Amino acid sequence: MNCSHQLAEDIIKALFIFVLMLCFISIEAQEKTPPQSEIKIDSTTIIKSSLSDTTKFTMKKSAWGSVLRSAVLPGFGQFNNESYWKVPLIWGVLGYLGYQWNSNNKFYKQYRDLYSASITPITDGDQNYYDKREFYRDQRDMFAVFIGLSYFLNLVDAYVDAHLFDFDVEADVAKSNYQLSLKLKL
Repeated sequence: MNCSHQLAEDIIKALFIFVLMLCFISIEAQEKTPPQSEIKIDSTTIIKSSLSDTTKFTMKKSAWGSVLRSAVLPGFGQFNNESYWKVPLIWGVLGYLGYQWNSNNKFYKQYRDLYSASITPITDGDQNYYDKREFYRDQRDMFAVFIGLSYFLNLVDAYVDAHLFDFDVEADVAKSNYQLSLKLKL
């Protein structure tokens, strides 16, 4: 078996196992103890919990739920996270890679059959057919790796996007005081 073919199979197997692990692992959120403040009165320390002072943050989107949605249907986790523009991008990339894999697989089978037919008891077969068969097999396997990596990046993006869903990046323009200055020296 070709070394690059074996490497591609090992990478695909590792990605598949990793995705399965992501689907079956459930992580429980750990609650942090609320911050406490100490008040000292005459060598007596009183610990006052500030539980009433803080509010507990809850995420609006489940990160592992988004990963599971994207594992079932690529792009569905991004749709759940309201990143609608990423869905056609993911489908386009995976569609292109799937088309290329299918095309290379078709040419591989064609040249495999031609090479097998060219083998006779006298000759080892047509070297040109053999070289093209190996080329298309390598290309097919590389596109399979690209499909696996794209699928994995889809899962990672869904996870990160769900964590950043509540992150506010808008500047408070009302409180900001911006100045524009221009200096000319002649």
